[in-house]
Amino acid sequence: MVNYSLMITAELENLTDLQPQGGCDDPSFNYYLKLKCGNCGEVTPKEVCLCLTDVVPHGKGSTNLVKKCKFCSREGTVTMITGRGRPLTQIQSQFGHFTPLMVFDCRGVEPLDFSFGSGWQVESIEGTKFDGVDLSGGEFVEYDEKGECPVMISNLRASFDVLK
Repeated sequence: MVNYSLMITAELENLTDLQPQGGCDDPSFNYYLKLKCGNCGEVTPKEVCLCLTDVVPHGKGSTNLVKKCKFCSREGTVTMITGRGRPLTQIQSQFGHFTPLMVFDCRGVEPLDFSFGSGWQVESIEGTKFDGVDLSGGEFVEYDEKGECPVMISNLRASFDVLK
């Protein structure tokens, strides 16, 4: 059992508190991950989708994803652990710091990559909320009428840290 923390950062221009639409523990937010088999090293050809509402019975408990390797047929599981994510603030962004978004308990697989998709929210420094932000194109550009300034999310980056 290895726990991986999904860490994100981005350049936020006149914005703060980047997070999934319903907060960091949003049950309907989709996480798209590339996984590597812990046995043979085979990498999934496409991202797999994980969501807190997807619960699969497994063994004596349950998990969010059961994935069988197409190469060696070994089974791996991924269970999402809530309560550890935080929004990315403008200050963290300015210093290039990463913030934890979600923790994944991985057995038999290792997360390699995270794809930013839709369903994000962010707030301007003047308090205007932007909901339903789609980051699948790699950036978000808008104008804040209230603050009379352009807002932008760019240079999206994600990594996985092993938690001890």
